[in-house]
Amino acid sequence: MPSYRSLFRTPEFTPLFLGTAAQNAAGTVGGLALGTLVYRATGSPLLSALSMFGPSLAQVLGATVLLSGADRLPPRTTLTAVALAFAAGTAVQALPGLPVGALFTAVLVLGLVASLGGGVRWGLLNEILAKSGYLPGRSLFNMMSGLVQIAGFATGGALLAVLSPRACLLLAAALYLTAALVLRLGLTDRPPRAAGRPSPSATWRANAELWSSRPRRLTYLGLWLPNGMVVGCESLYVSYAPHTAGTLFACAALGMFAGDVTVGRLLRPAVRRRLVTPLLLLLAAPYLVFFAHPPVPVAAVCVTVASAGFGASLVQQERLMSLTPGGMAGQALGLHSAGMLTLQGVSAALAGAVAQLTSPAAAMTAMAAGSLCVTLTLAAAARRTPAPPVTEPAPERSPL
Repeated sequence: MPSYRSLFRTPEFTPLFLGTAAQNAAGTVGGLALGTLVYRATGSPLLSALSMFGPSLAQVLGATVLLSGADRLPPRTTLTAVALAFAAGTAVQALPGLPVGALFTAVLVLGLVASLGGGVRWGLLNEILAKSGYLPGRSLFNMMSGLVQIAGFATGGALLAVLSPRACLLLAAALYLTAALVLRLGLTDRPPRAAGRPSPSATWRANAELWSSRPRRLTYLGLWLPNGMVVGCESLYVSYAPHTAGTLFACAALGMFAGDVTVGRLLRPAVRRRLVTPLLLLLAAPYLVFFAHPPVPVAAVCVTVASAGFGASLVQQERLMSLTPGGMAGQALGLHSAGMLTLQGVSAALAGAVAQLTSPAAAMTAMAAGSLCVTLTLAAAARRTPAPPVTEPAPERSPL
């Protein structure tokens, strides 16, 4: 398996990495600012959760009409256009006096745009790196995302103490512009990976083929459902601890970082494949403590420990790639990203609705219990499914 250091010597990896980091920073600062803005204006846990995770709800539409573009559009142009669209949309959200309905319209439009961006980005990463490099490459991206979220939520919380949410949204828009510039100047103008024009019919045909395999279906459901329900718990941080939500988000990012390092670099392939179900159980179990309404320090420990379980997704993505023809890699990863984010949005809406009727702590407990049940059900279904031939990754040779 390639070392992390060697990945940065691969052409185009560094600009893709830096451009994605800038976008993650923008999303972190902007999401916290938007959630705070909506909660201050409405006092609603549901609307606050939807403002932060609502873009994910539009992913289901993108997954059905846009995903064929993940392999049929030039990557550099598409990724640059996506970053520019987010810059414009985030700036619109910062407009004074913008009605809540118009704000949520912008949120959903950006979610539709994001459904295409995920497939293009991860398909390009799969193309840039050798086959044995995808898992460490994606691990490095996840680690970067965790570190950026730690810094972004901590910085965003500090900025919100001295600046208005709208000022923070404008800062996020500037970060999206920076990402667009890095991607435009740093990436090569590669041709699309597949011939033909993007269309809804092409998207449906490829999605049907991807979904036709039972092992792939179970892999997708394992990627989407357990962590989606836990993100429903995360969507309630603002309403659970309005003045210290940034701390909880940062702790969750820290736990995710630790899980990705452990799974991506420290575990042998045979070991990490056996840990998928235990990691998914770890992802949800600590949130059961929220039934007792723990103080913020205890809650921070729980979310840190739980988020290490997100490392399971690295092994699941590796399996998905082993089950997918190379010409469909972009759409397969795009379907994973769109489905995952859609379920996160649905879970955020469900968690917000339950919190509206009960309390944020009760809703977080219920979502965690649901995640545990889904994980155990999928594990039982996988045991009844004949194992398909899986390409073994190259042996690990290089140190960190």
